[in-house]
Amino acid sequence: MPELPDLMVYLDALEARVLGQPLLAARIKSPFLLRTFEPRLEAVVGKVVRHLGRAGKRIVFAFDEDLRLVFHLMIAGRFQWKQPGATPPGRIGLAAFDFPGGTLLLTEAGSKKRAALHVVRGDAAVRALDRGGLEPLGLDLAAFRAALGRENHTLKRALTDPRLLAGIGNAYSDEILHRARLSPFLQTRQLAAEQWQTLHVATQAVLAEWIERLRQEVGAAWPKKVTAFRPGMAVHGRYGQPCPDCGGPVQRIVYAENECNYCPTCQTGGRLLRDRALSLLLKDDWPKTLEELEDRRERLRDGMRD
Repeated sequence: MPELPDLMVYLDALEARVLGQPLLAARIKSPFLLRTFEPRLEAVVGKVVRHLGRAGKRIVFAFDEDLRLVFHLMIAGRFQWKQPGATPPGRIGLAAFDFPGGTLLLTEAGSKKRAALHVVRGDAAVRALDRGGLEPLGLDLAAFRAALGRENHTLKRALTDPRLLAGIGNAYSDEILHRARLSPFLQTRQLAAEQWQTLHVATQAVLAEWIERLRQEVGAAWPKKVTAFRPGMAVHGRYGQPCPDCGGPVQRIVYAENECNYCPTCQTGGRLLRDRALSLLLKDDWPKTLEELEDRRERLRDGMRD
């Protein structure tokens, strides 16, 4: 799912292409995309884009007469910018929005169509779609601590909860926790004052650094590679690869459709966190440290050679 840094780069590209421009036509290909019936989508056609913004992980187009298009890309939704009149591609095409300088295509890979478009009127209607999380950039320490400490959750869950913070998902929460040297399973109400400070600084720094990094990579072009897995990341998507700080192997916990990536040496004092599925299988045989894990693997390799 595109997170805050990717969404900011999308907004940069959109502002350069559609801000101040009229929407000439809107062509919906997928019946699952449009989630509202009033105002009608046709009401936006002919109106000028006056502002572009973000509400959590949603991108908002503000038009004349207080009309808004609110896009949620979910996991696999992506924007493409093509020549005027371009047709949504094959099975992944959801919609096309024609502007004088080009056509904005909305696509979604995979069989599950989760991306959503709401047509609403006014900022209050946009806020009603938002989960209420605070914007993490520029958030002071007191407000940051109050938001995440409101309920007792693991740090991984707290950072990615859209009711608490806006725009942080699976990828950047891994990177933030690695930067902060904190376990993803540490409970929010267990944090000491200096750990809150460290987590706050890491959150601000990681997000700001990646926004700037992606902006430099994209430049004036259209952001074509919007992904949660990037070569420069420290731990996310790097299971089994060396941690850039200590050299130890990055570990992961898989749950539902997500995974949590972390470095045991840097974040958990060398302790391996239990993967729920493997824990049920291995029970008391679950290795507690990297040394035990490597010993288990070595014995397995010896057994296969025998």
